[in-house]
Amino acid sequence: MPAMSHSLLYGLTALLALFPASLLPLGRGDRAGGATFWVVLAVAVAGPTAWAVAQQADQWHTGVSAAIWSSIAVTTMLYWIVCVFDPAARRLAPLLLGYLALLGVLALLWQNEAARPLGAARASAWFAAHILVAIVAYGFLTLAAIAGAAVALRQRALKAKRSGGFVGGLPSIAEGEELQGRMLRLSALLLGAALISGMTVEWVQRRLLLPLDHKTVLSVLTFVLILGVLALRRRGGLSARRAAHYVLVAYLLLTLAYPGVKFVTDVLLRPAAS
Repeated sequence: MPAMSHSLLYGLTALLALFPASLLPLGRGDRAGGATFWVVLAVAVAGPTAWAVAQQADQWHTGVSAAIWSSIAVTTMLYWIVCVFDPAARRLAPLLLGYLALLGVLALLWQNEAARPLGAARASAWFAAHILVAIVAYGFLTLAAIAGAAVALRQRALKAKRSGGFVGGLPSIAEGEELQGRMLRLSALLLGAALISGMTVEWVQRRLLLPLDHKTVLSVLTFVLILGVLALRRRGGLSARRAAHYVLVAYLLLTLAYPGVKFVTDVLLRPAAS
């Protein structure tokens, strides 16, 4: 019981760390970039990262809650780096961190589900590198999806002739499109590397190059969809709204491939297996 209480306390602390940075620039894009913003953003990075590292400190666990917290931690770290180089990205904080906070709530709800450690055969340095690259790719795709959502919200507000408020604090349509394109390119590069490293791991351990499981199939579909979106964007044959929708579909596919599969196996199917 004490361990469960400590786990809940640490999870709540990591969740609460996300709120200051998400609320500070709410409806006020000019607040994103001041000294206070960087302090609360550092808190937003430190909270989930500390909890994710603590969960995986002894060995890598595959539970759905641990997977969600790992993705939140990596995404916040990537977002901090992107914000350093792109001022427009800082205005995504309410949308991105609000979404990550929602994921954190789901992680808390499922934190008591079984978290199976990997066996020694799977916990090699090469496999760890594959997992890291895959999570970073997922983090960049999360940023691309959020940038696309911001573009869609901006376009809807423009069509309805509304301005100000929450949507008014988001990046402009042009800024959102540019940010989404950069995040997509990085995601495609890393997802391709994750697929290659995953194939290498499978070949070394099982002499199987490309297993036809849900994770692999969904990851390949995501990769192909991202490449298609990038190609159409380059040729100018894809509107901002359609690109945003396709990126959200790609994000959904990759979500189903990683935490989604874990949710089905660890949460939905566990009662039947017990």
